[in-house]
Amino acid sequence: SPAMAEYRSLLEELAQNITAEDLEQLKSACREDIPSGEGDAIATGHHWFAFLERHSKLDRDNLSYIEHIFEISRRPDLLTKVVQYRTQVLKISEEDEVDTKLTRIPSAKKYK
Repeated sequence: SPAMAEYRSLLEELAQNITAEDLEQLKSACREDIPSGEGDAIATGHHWFAFLERHSKLDRDNLSYIEHIFEISRRPDLLTKVVQYRTQVLKISEEDEVDTKLTRIPSAKKYK
């Protein structure tokens, strides 16, 4: 579907901006949430996204977890890409998200 293609293209773009060094930081940022030995085998951004999808931390309309990880890993550049996707592609604006428990908006605001 077009929506799935947009999502894959977002992940592709994010993955291209994640170096091996970044990846260690990102993996370490989600260790507490996903206590899994698989983490060590993750060698690329693509692997990492697939890993998060397997653990139900990521899918086409659930991006709050990676927003959180990019935020605590101090990657406003990646966070901005996700926020843009969420507002433009998913059309989930700040107002729509205010009521959800997953909202990450207050922190994302800084990066606009």
